Amino acid sequence: MRQLLGAEAEAFFRSYENGRAYGLRYNPLKFESGEIFEKRISQVTGWELAAVPWCAEGYYYQPSCQPGKHPWHEAGAYYIQEPSAMSAVELLGAEPGEKILDLCGAPGGKTTQIAGKMQGQGLLVSNEFYGNRAKILAQNVERMGIANTVVLNESAERLAQRFPQFFDRILVDAPCSGEGMFRKDPQAAQEWSLQHVEMCALRQREILSQAADLLKPGGVLVYSTCTFEPRENEGCMAWFLHEYPEFSLQRAECAEPYFSAGRAEWTDPGADGVKTQVQEQELKKTYRLWPHKLQGEGHFAARLKKAGDLREQENLLQTAVSRTGKRASKSGKNGQDARLKEAVSSFREFEEKVLQIKLGTERQKYVLFSEQLYLLPEEMPSLEGVKVLRAGLHLGTCKKNRFEPSHALALHLCPGQSQNFVELTENEPLKYLHGETVSCDSGQKGWTLVCMAGLPLGWGKAQNGMVKNHYPKGLRICY
Repeated sequence: MRQLLGAEAEAFFRSYENGRAYGLRYNPLKFESGEIFEKRISQVTGWELAAVPWCAEGYYYQPSCQPGKHPWHEAGAYYIQEPSAMSAVELLGAEPGEKILDLCGAPGGKTTQIAGKMQGQGLLVSNEFYGNRAKILAQNVERMGIANTVVLNESAERLAQRFPQFFDRILVDAPCSGEGMFRKDPQAAQEWSLQHVEMCALRQREILSQAADLLKPGGVLVYSTCTFEPRENEGCMAWFLHEYPEFSLQRAECAEPYFSAGRAEWTDPGADGVKTQVQEQELKKTYRLWPHKLQGEGHFAARLKKAGDLREQENLLQTAVSRTGKRASKSGKNGQDARLKEAVSSFREFEEKVLQIKLGTERQKYVLFSEQLYLLPEEMPSLEGVKVLRAGLHLGTCKKNRFEPSHALALHLCPGQSQNFVELTENEPLKYLHGETVSCDSGQKGWTLVCMAGLPLGWGKAQNGMVKNHYPKGLRICY
């Protein structure tokens, strides 16, 4: 770092003598604005928060707050995330109604941030190659009450084969050597080696190659890492621009006041002489986040645009997806269709008795995996042969003669959208999260949404003034 930073190195090293910054993002699917969130969180917790300047939903908090231990965390009110890590999604510029891919999605920070910006409209596919991490990703999508996200457990190569030129925007938060996280995660420092850096740089190139094939002409690709290593940052971008000349780097207005320019002079041309093919001025359009220049850890990010007309490509894809849907419909006239029809009927009965709203629009479709019923964004092509952990909104389990609502459905709803709900007070939220019964009005009966300060925590069944606990056993906690 002394060799790279020169006179700036001492300020960089001094920053590591200070405590790290702690951050969280409020959930726009639960709160209409940051102003409302600030008011509510102050009333409920008494915490004092300070805004993260580059992320409208981001806040700094004091470690004494311990937001991970508050019941509102389990209600999906916010996501705990390192402040610098919020930068990549800001560069992505996600919009409602788009088709977006988070290619390396676990544990879910960036996926949930994208989902908040999409406001439930469009399709978000979040993928994770490693199975255990994909499960954590799916749990965080559920906790935040997200309905339009499909969670997959696939390789980037497999996705590129199934969904070529399908996505409007893609985020590649690439696996990296983690140098920027040494203060936050000492384990990352212990695992560092030159061999690890080289392995990461190779893997990043492979992932980016697949991402290039997955993106529509005219689409946006954001690449990010949490390392200082030039080979994984500017060097990787130099290679990518050389191999894929249809891409160009873009500056982003949201980043200009806060992030530093990339350092093209640090890239090593190597044996293939890649750097000689790329203008240094172009690589300066990338971004570095330095811990001695802002309140956050070390990150790198770059926004790339693929040449072409996004609208023209969208028309072609709509036709292709429509044809795919018709073929799937014809081939699916069998027992599976009958089971799906029965499952939807069972859910509709539950919806009529328990909910105050009707779920499902013309932009969504029902899908059944064994006994599990999901509401899937209509834009999603066939999932046959793909490893799926979550196909949109998990509605519940369809058993013989009854429907049991899912925990995901509870966290997706608002209290007023259920005919029965109970507001917990004092120590009742912790009792509920621990798996105990809680009290309710004696007149309440049947499925009841259990809430705290206006946010659902899960389901219960009310009878005789008590609510039998249906909080998932695998999520129950003890404080």
